[in-house]
Amino acid sequence: MSASNITRHFNKIGARVSVHPHNGRGANNGVTIDIRRDGAGEYFDIALGRDDVELTVMDVQPQLRHLLLMSRTSRLSKFLCGHDERHWFVAAVPEIAHASNVASAFEALKPPQIRAELIRKNVRKKNRNRRRNEAFLRQGEWFFVRVDRNFPELLILRNEPISRGRGKPHLCEELVRSGGEQVYLSARYRRGVTEAEYRDLIRNKPQLAHERWVVQRRNPEVYVRGRVRHSDHKTITLDGWHRVLMNTEHQAHAMRDVVFLD
Repeated sequence: MSASNITRHFNKIGARVSVHPHNGRGANNGVTIDIRRDGAGEYFDIALGRDDVELTVMDVQPQLRHLLLMSRTSRLSKFLCGHDERHWFVAAVPEIAHASNVASAFEALKPPQIRAELIRKNVRKKNRNRRRNEAFLRQGEWFFVRVDRNFPELLILRNEPISRGRGKPHLCEELVRSGGEQVYLSARYRRGVTEAEYRDLIRNKPQLAHERWVVQRRNPEVYVRGRVRHSDHKTITLDGWHRVLMNTEHQAHAMRDVVFLD
């Protein structure tokens, strides 16, 4: 699909788009997608890292202000591009879901627990993608599901961030973490290493002991209560404890092609 056709489809959802050679960005992955801003506001920036990149808009939903974009090189990648509350966003869609339109991309980005909760609560189809329904509340990439639990005061953290590791965190008035795996993080090891891996690293490369290491828990269960704030989203207030679940974007190989995060 030509750049002019891509522009036409983005215009249908009220968005501007720039499609251009990578200029040093996106060379390894074929395409890099970002949300940028100029004097006229936000726009989608699509940088092509290879001459053989094919872009196709698979579905456009003007009323929802969303479209599904596919890039094809040696592999297929799909991106849900749209408007959420106050800003444009792009989300990589897990390839295993084989999404073919905006509706199936929405479903692919829901974690299994959310899909099960929608069925359990018998949420009507027209309400399944709302930011608030009988099954959950959503703020950006985070879903919040009401649970019947209480926690000792000693475990409750105040004004605690939740983050997928990049981008601006969402700040939670009250938060409890439960379970998960203890890991060590540093500027060089942002994804974290287990305690055994950490000890091996220090034994084999003693100089790494001088890095600034932070101990965190990977993949814990997280529960929040009260206000959840983020500069790009309307503050939500959770009445009672809610389980926190992240969307499935991290499962997509195309996640590496998305610069914009939240």
